[in-house]
Amino acid sequence: MSAKIIDGVAIAKSVRAGIRDRAQKLQKETGVTPGLAVIIAGDNPASKVYVRNKVRACEDAGINSQTISFPGDVSEEELIAAVGKLNDDPAIHGILVQLPLPPHISVRHVLEAISVEKDVDGFHLYNVGGLVLGDTVFPPCTPYGVQKILEHEGIDVTGKNVTVVGASNIVGKPMALMLMQKEATVAICHAKTRDLTLYTILADILVVAAGHPNLIVPQMIRSGTVVIDVGINRLPDGSLVGDVDFEGVKEKAAAITPVPGGVGPMTVTMLLDNTVSAAERAAGRA
Repeated sequence: MSAKIIDGVAIAKSVRAGIRDRAQKLQKETGVTPGLAVIIAGDNPASKVYVRNKVRACEDAGINSQTISFPGDVSEEELIAAVGKLNDDPAIHGILVQLPLPPHISVRHVLEAISVEKDVDGFHLYNVGGLVLGDTVFPPCTPYGVQKILEHEGIDVTGKNVTVVGASNIVGKPMALMLMQKEATVAICHAKTRDLTLYTILADILVVAAGHPNLIVPQMIRSGTVVIDVGINRLPDGSLVGDVDFEGVKEKAAAITPVPGGVGPMTVTMLLDNTVSAAERAAGRA
């Protein structure tokens, strides 16, 4: 029996409708329109596409957005100064620095310059540390999107065995912490994990964010597993695939997210959610 295909596009559309309602209510009752500023440096084609998509999503959600573009040879000092100005701008409630940055710039220094109250990407050390204690201001968008997908599908993680494949600071580590807060039993695997199947085969829920196409094959999971594929990889023929062998694994899983159309739309959606939350906090409504 084939798995249920989780429609991330439909879930995102539903969640964004609620975000748009909140933004409109805030504007009507307080005169405050949520504002997001996106900083981009360099000419990375993929980054430009991502920024365009985020700006379009903001428009649809009733969020004002502005994009601040810098050349690839921008200095770290200039970027940090731009962040400082946005920190002081009351019309801006969220600041996003599009990664990757040019190699001569310290990502950590730039991200740490963002005010905690405007760190809608959830990358500031305060927000990352808050995940450990359970009181982060803004959760990182991709793990937050995964959490919302599970909630929307009625998949309770409490007491479940969850394996997270991939230990990045952006997805894997915060995802594991967020699942632990929901009282899941979490194993987190990475490039040096020996016998990966030993961990994936135990999972009731498998979250894969390894950046390795078709890493997870059917024999690595048991029947009835919920599989969340965060990976997105472009093959030589131009096609996009996830980290999971979708066609094979869907014949054993209970539910699975496709690539594209699964977790991706939810990442941008949770950025919008965090931005509206930041505006609500600034207006004393949260």
